[in-house]
Amino acid sequence: MKKTFLLVIILFAFYSVKAQNETDANPYQKNNEIRLNLIAPLSGAVEVNFERHLNKNSSLGISAFFVYDDKKEEDMNYFISPYYRYYFGKKYASGFFVEGFGAFTSIDGKKIYAADNLTFTENKDVYDVALGAGLGYKLVTKKGFVFEANAGYGKLLFNADKTDHDVVAKYGLSIGYRF
Repeated sequence: MKKTFLLVIILFAFYSVKAQNETDANPYQKNNEIRLNLIAPLSGAVEVNFERHLNKNSSLGISAFFVYDDKKEEDMNYFISPYYRYYFGKKYASGFFVEGFGAFTSIDGKKIYAADNLTFTENKDVYDVALGAGLGYKLVTKKGFVFEANAGYGKLLFNADKTDHDVVAKYGLSIGYRF
């Protein structure tokens, strides 16, 4: 009985060491990632992304974009956008990717100009849902730092006639950390 118990413990120890070495062998295989868009402040906004990697080639994520500077000519007030990505790179969840996304948006309403073309009244904010697609490239370092460039294009589904445009554009140069 003691020999069997000792044999089981030794086998378990070898299995644990082997499993530990397999996870340590790939420093890129971390499942969570958070990023900050460095371009968004140019339009008076902030954008933060969280992404959860499902496997080597796919992930789910959510992006939040909020405008903080009302003086900028940005029609978008905010959007919350869940997305799915498929990666084509050789490293874990990196390289070239394509994505499909949805977005819940708040957009400024149509601007109605007065007869003198100097003053206008603006309709209330319009809330809508958009669907779209995008592509990009992600670079990941061994330390877990992430650099990403992406662009996406979506169309409003329900209230596009109540705004001056019917497009949701997502673009960014982001920096982040994978953990």
